[in-house]
Amino acid sequence: MKNRLAAEKSPYLRQHGENPVDWYPWGEEAFEKARNEDKPVFLSVGYATCHWCHVMARESFEDQQVAALMNKAFVNVKLDREERPDIDLTYMTVCQLLTGQGGWPLTIVMTPDKKPFFAATYLPKKSRFGRLGMLDLIPQISEKWKSEREKILSSAEKISKGFARTLDLPSGDLPGLEPIRQGRNELQQRFDTDHGGFGDAPKFPSPHQLTFLIQYERSFDDPESLHMVSVTLEAMRLGGLWDHIGFGFHRYSTDSRWLLPHFEKMLYDQAMLMIAYAEGWKSTGDQLFYRTVSELARYLEERLTSEQGGFFSAEDADSEGEEGKFYLWSLEEVRKILPGDEAELIEEVYQLELEGNFREEVSGRKTGANIPHLQLRPEKQASEQNMEAEAFNRQMESIREKLKLERQKRIRPFRDEKILTDWNGLMIAALARAGRLTGKPSYVESAARAFSFIHSHLTDPSGQLKHRYMEGEAAIPAMAADYAYLGWGAVELYQAAHDPGVLKSGIELTDILLDKFWDEERGGIFFTAQGTEELLGRQKEIHDGAIPSGNSVFAMNLINLSRLTGRTEYDERADALFGALSQIFRESPSAVAFGLEALMRVHKPSAEVILCGEPDHNMTAEMMEVVHSGLKDPYVFHLKTPENEEELAKLAPYTGEYPLEAAPALYLCRNFRCETPIRSADELRERLKSSEQG
Repeated sequence: MKNRLAAEKSPYLRQHGENPVDWYPWGEEAFEKARNEDKPVFLSVGYATCHWCHVMARESFEDQQVAALMNKAFVNVKLDREERPDIDLTYMTVCQLLTGQGGWPLTIVMTPDKKPFFAATYLPKKSRFGRLGMLDLIPQISEKWKSEREKILSSAEKISKGFARTLDLPSGDLPGLEPIRQGRNELQQRFDTDHGGFGDAPKFPSPHQLTFLIQYERSFDDPESLHMVSVTLEAMRLGGLWDHIGFGFHRYSTDSRWLLPHFEKMLYDQAMLMIAYAEGWKSTGDQLFYRTVSELARYLEERLTSEQGGFFSAEDADSEGEEGKFYLWSLEEVRKILPGDEAELIEEVYQLELEGNFREEVSGRKTGANIPHLQLRPEKQASEQNMEAEAFNRQMESIREKLKLERQKRIRPFRDEKILTDWNGLMIAALARAGRLTGKPSYVESAARAFSFIHSHLTDPSGQLKHRYMEGEAAIPAMAADYAYLGWGAVELYQAAHDPGVLKSGIELTDILLDKFWDEERGGIFFTAQGTEELLGRQKEIHDGAIPSGNSVFAMNLINLSRLTGRTEYDERADALFGALSQIFRESPSAVAFGLEALMRVHKPSAEVILCGEPDHNMTAEMMEVVHSGLKDPYVFHLKTPENEEELAKLAPYTGEYPLEAAPALYLCRNFRCETPIRSADELRERLKSSEQG
């Protein structure tokens, strides 16, 4: 028997469409029923590729005994946190206030007027190890709802007031250099010198912390910052966090060595890590980082790109009810697939063991299963095998393809095929940046195709965005991150593809944020637009979590668009936004690393580059390559051509002052002054070299 969720578009909600729980999707119908029947609301929040969400579903939501208790005691609501990050943010904040921690599945029990009085994450069916189980929890809440109503309502009111205090974020003046230096030092204090990354297990990639350190090294000439980045990028790429057979990064490492991953693959991780590896390659020249960007692009094309060009959200950790099963190998299995010499090679290179190198997360025992990973870099591995690096890489690629073909016969993890505007914006930004830095036009083309998809399918005639696209339906009013991340994508794509129409879109997205999301009193942007559902209050996202916050990205967008267009009012808004973040900059700067990277644009040298010339002229291409590979200061880039000069002059009037001549010419402006035109790539190299020395 199907319930109401079976008809929903969200893959996560559909996964619960045959539960015996009488689920409602989030909406007024559920809360009206709760008021009419005088019942509390049980809200369960998760997402389609969440391992512990699956565990709780199998234990409790598919269980007739638990479902009967839930249906009698509550009105039950399921929410996809990726579809409604605004609602998730509100109740996750409550959970963190009440329990000191958060995560998914998120469990909230609230009054019919949406005021929470109980919060938890995963709950087992039966109480164990001090964790309350559903069979005990439900009767307790039901009894207290009947006999201690006033106490529950008083508690809900106190929680709502506590939540309101989290909205009181004081603003201050523009921070100086101190939080930037402090943020760098905080990361160094947490740096794992043995395995890379920051802190102990579980260990997350946090690529925006790496890009902050990359720019810190460039701005402050700090080799130690780049060392932390290089060690971390290499360790993540060699370890089990990376899928060595099919490519792509898993979500995070459950150990400190990057060996044992949580196996889900998220679009946003691929995006942010692509930027980190591309920038890491630019700073170090490490070919392993370049190769990682290339292989990430291959994974994206094979598994996360829709036929129309938008990007799917994620691949699950589980298959056949078991986390990681798709990705693990027994040594016996490998020996059956490969001839003896290749099996021996892969056994040594990928660190495969007869008893397995994979340990169960809970018990710690070895299972006979192996996670392919590398102890040595490929060139060192080749030396160990007495092979030339090129020959070794060819053989490894041949073996990898054999294992990949065999793996494709397995049941694949579920793929969440909803297309989210915000995560697509991140991926557009990543592909455009990586394409610009590596000189790969195919990356830029993929970014442009996705941008066109969002423009065609998730944008209404007034320029307003929708948040989610699934099976032909665009729905859910966009939130701040949708506009900020897609705006970032537009800024990056314009500088890679040189289409003024994309720059115009970036300006329009920015202006909508300023019009509908901006806090006129204290600066910064709210998570939701004016006039949308506020629940317990209108929040701002300020911490950079798995991905940068909307406010951090918007600060960067404002600064870059000010430089690209000459509109100084964007700088004024950025100044106010930094003031809105001043408290977190003072108290915990490393928690807002992308915001610090944006702040560096204000306090350290940056550049504006205008290259005037025919796009297919050899010298145009050569000077462009020198800029993208050799300019250490953060910069914005215009390619002015006969085809785009008229439209470009409307969006960035100052570009009209730079003439198109018979031969290409490059104009470099730094520290609020413009230098004499540069007419060859060699001259540009000399100019950049002398500025670094001087």
